[in-house]
Amino acid sequence: YVSQGAGSGVIISKDGYIVTNNHVVSGATSLKVTTTDGTEYDASVVGKDSQTDLAVIKVDANNLQAATLGDSDILQVGDPAIAIGNPLGELGGTVTTGIISATDRQITIDDETMTLLQTDAAINPGNSGGALLNMSGELIGINSAKLSDTDVEGMGYAIAISDVKDSINTMLEGKDVSKSSNT
Repeated sequence: YVSQGAGSGVIISKDGYIVTNNHVVSGATSLKVTTTDGTEYDASVVGKDSQTDLAVIKVDANNLQAATLGDSDILQVGDPAIAIGNPLGELGGTVTTGIISATDRQITIDDETMTLLQTDAAINPGNSGGALLNMSGELIGINSAKLSDTDVEGMGYAIAISDVKDSINTMLEGKDVSKSSNT
């Protein structure tokens, strides 16, 4: 059986490096990236880290618009947040807004306990790997998960960018991330 999945990513360099979630690319035999202008690229995995649930992929492109990294360490509960992603794998470029609900929420996903940003900006399947931005348009998090239950609404989670800058830089250098068993 051949299955397909979809996620989101954030361009972090003009020459085609993109950050996404490890769970978006894990197990993939091929990757395609489609930018908001409809351009499609083949992509390859540069590095991944299962503990932080991050991956860096690369497309062969130049002059891409790269995100500006912000400082998630200065976030406070109640700060506005903007989530951008590809919900349901069909609605690329969708933007939702909300607030930062918590800056250090501990949750366990697939036996990994993580400390994440919590937001009530809508994060849906397909938004994983997308950007969580502050009101200045700076990247403060990578959308990662949402709590889904009939009694729950508006509980999305993002990986705080300040917590993973070193891990991302290590992956950009093509080195193994020491925390990961899947790199």
